[in-house]
Amino acid sequence: MPKELTYLEAIREALAEEMRRDPKVFVLGEDVGEYGGAFGVTQGLFQEFGESRVIDTPISESAIVGISIGASLRGYRPVAEMQFADFISCGFDQIVNQAATLRYRYGGRASVPIVVRAPSGGNVGGGLYHSQNPEAWFVHRPGLKVVAPSTSFDAKGLLKAAIRDDNPVIYFEHKYLYRRAKGAVPDGDEIVPIGVAATRREGDDITLLTYGAMVQPSLEAADRLSKDGVEVEVIDLRTLLPFDKDAILRSVEKTNRAMVVHEDVKTLGLGAELSAVIMEERFDALDAPVMRVTYPDTHCPFSNVLEAFNLPDADKITAALRKLAEY
Repeated sequence: MPKELTYLEAIREALAEEMRRDPKVFVLGEDVGEYGGAFGVTQGLFQEFGESRVIDTPISESAIVGISIGASLRGYRPVAEMQFADFISCGFDQIVNQAATLRYRYGGRASVPIVVRAPSGGNVGGGLYHSQNPEAWFVHRPGLKVVAPSTSFDAKGLLKAAIRDDNPVIYFEHKYLYRRAKGAVPDGDEIVPIGVAATRREGDDITLLTYGAMVQPSLEAADRLSKDGVEVEVIDLRTLLPFDKDAILRSVEKTNRAMVVHEDVKTLGLGAELSAVIMEERFDALDAPVMRVTYPDTHCPFSNVLEAFNLPDADKITAALRKLAEY
């Protein structure tokens, strides 16, 4: 029977179920043990699985990822937690030069089945070092998979898929959604496949591509446009690498207009790549340029008022959709 879980609880349940299913799965990171993690995601795991499978580490993201890579080469499936996605940069070399390349370097004879959990995103008053959305750094790198769930259902199903994948997966979990997003999550082994988008709202007039915490304000904006007679199709990418190109292009062929909404900054964000793909492969289907609604190219302030000014929201998305519809 389905049960109501928060986004955070769904992540925790996925970890527990995969650790029970496979003794090779273990968790490591800063304060993930008896303390239960900075956000409480790993609460209870230490008590059930013990210190050999729920491992507290020093404050060294490079070491956390390096240990994970080494363990994966010995047949384990580590799930490494970055306390904040911002500090994943300290383990960047290990991820992009080691984890991402090993399978290629060994001609497929070795695999790196690690998951790097990265609590990302703003709208929580975290300021400079606790609010970033660094997904574009990793979408650029062959050899990695990158996912970003927006619902409790997907948070659980994508994490289970990531743990079972033989490639390194960067799992962006949005902090704003931890206790705000809640939904039905089925019991049992429900897997959300990596690389498959979800259509959250059908529409014939505009395709809106988004993911993570931007899904909900995008749906709200789409509902507002519906009152004006404009039906927006909202596609939740779920996987950022490899993104579901077939689903995107099918929708654009139907609607003839496209918009990308993401919380990451605009310049060379995922929206730039999606825009390029749409214009390269479906230019003849477009009745207007592809538009983007994003965070501005600036840092995140500590002020909640200033942060709200920068963040994409339903009002900004609505205004952009109206402009696109009128083009």
